[in-house]
Amino acid sequence: MTRLLVRVSLMCGLLLGMAGPASAQVVHSVSFGVGIFNPRAFDSRVAGDTLVANLTRPEVAPGVTDSLDFRIQDFRAVPVNGEWQIAFGRHIELGVGLSYANKRVASVYRDLVNGHGTPSEADDTEIRQDLRLRQVPITGVVRVVFGPQDGVQGYVGGGVAAVVFRYSEVGEFVDTDDFSVFQGRFVASDVALGGVLLGGARFGLGGDIYALTLEGRYQFANGKTGGLPNFLGDKIDLSGGSINFGFLVRF
Repeated sequence: MTRLLVRVSLMCGLLLGMAGPASAQVVHSVSFGVGIFNPRAFDSRVAGDTLVANLTRPEVAPGVTDSLDFRIQDFRAVPVNGEWQIAFGRHIELGVGLSYANKRVASVYRDLVNGHGTPSEADDTEIRQDLRLRQVPITGVVRVVFGPQDGVQGYVGGGVAAVVFRYSEVGEFVDTDDFSVFQGRFVASDVALGGVLLGGARFGLGGDIYALTLEGRYQFANGKTGGLPNFLGDKIDLSGGSINFGFLVRF
């Protein structure tokens, strides 16, 4: 978190120095909205990702694994977001933002069911877990803006992100030494530093004060879960793309 604040402070200082002669053109704005976040796909996730590890377990008996049964895309979420922007002149803009997403995914064991010691003595009831991932990215970005504020205004940009996350697995789990089922609650929380790329457009509403916004973002970040004994992987891939829709007010 300290590194992120230092980077954002340096960025702000650089922009303020560049925009000093044009201080009369400084424009503030706030935006807020909602989006759709798509996590990085199974085959491109970071090595050691705990979700991939949950899905790709080795055999514990002939033809039987202790893999869980869910999809990476089940973690698609609907984040809400807000951002404060400062425009220096017509083409450079600094933004500091925050978003929140929380997704619960229901899971079961793919090959194992409740029993009395071994898979062959099962009573056929599912062994269930809840997997939950909460993300709160705090971002500092720079945009290069083109087009009029009272019309269609496009932009591209990028910056840094501090992703406050909490990942948990709660429910029933199997001890593969004796196939006994136990109740468990495993939680990892931390701050992952990363980056963000973005591009979008704003559509003025009858002037240069209000606008509708459409933005695409891609977030890069990997969190640490600690690995065994609580999690099968030592990382959680927080990367993914999002499409955000919002409303902007300049003042």
